[in-house]
Amino acid sequence: MSFFSNFSSDHCPGTITGNPLNGLCEKVCIQAEKIFDAGIIQTRLENYAAAITNPVPANPTYPLTFVSARSTSSTGTVTNLVVDRQAEGCCARVQATVTIPIEIVYVDANGVDGVAASSIVLTEDVLMYVPPASVIPFTVTSAVSCVSPEGTFNAATGTFSINACVTCILKVAMQVELLVPSYGYCAIPPAQEYSQEVCTGFFELPLYPQGRACSKQ
Repeated sequence: MSFFSNFSSDHCPGTITGNPLNGLCEKVCIQAEKIFDAGIIQTRLENYAAAITNPVPANPTYPLTFVSARSTSSTGTVTNLVVDRQAEGCCARVQATVTIPIEIVYVDANGVDGVAASSIVLTEDVLMYVPPASVIPFTVTSAVSCVSPEGTFNAATGTFSINACVTCILKVAMQVELLVPSYGYCAIPPAQEYSQEVCTGFFELPLYPQGRACSKQ
C-alpha cells in the first residue's frame, strides 16, 4: 500500500470528499518556502559556445563528434543579482546571471563514447514582485531545464557550438513560518513490495477446460 493506492483512511493525503471542514482539529505552524512571485523564460539558443571540463574518460582523442546535451540539475546558480525597486508598488527590476550545469555526450575520433561537463549562462532582466523589507530577507532562485539535440565541435577553440532549448523559472522566495489548518498527523500505510509471481496466471487456470459437458445419448 501507499498514499496513492490507499484511499480508505481519512488521514492520508488525497481528494477531499464531503465537507472539507470535517476532521479539522488544530492550527499548525509549519516552516516552508513561500513563493512571492515566479516567472518563466523559455528561449532557443543558436550556436552557443560551450566549453567542456572533466571529460570521462580522460584525454579523449580529438576531434569530437557531438551526440547530445542536457541539464544535469533542476536548480540554476543565480549570481550578479541586482534588485531595483520601482517607485510605486512592490515591483522591482530584477537582473541576474543564471548558470545552468549541462552534460555533453560525444564520440571521440577513436569511436569512444564520452561525456563532459559544461554550462549555459543566461542574463535575465525582468520585472517581478518583491515583498516589503523585513528581518528575514527574500532570495531569488531559479529552476532550470535544458536540452540540446544539435551541435558541432570547433577544433580551433576546443568548444562545442550547440543549439539548445532552455527553460528558466525565476522565483522570489523566503523561508517563513506559516499557520495552516490541519487534520492531524498523516497515517503512513505500509509499502507494498513489488513481486513478479511467475505462477500466478498458471495457477488461476481451471483444472479442466470449461464448457458444455457431453450429454448421454
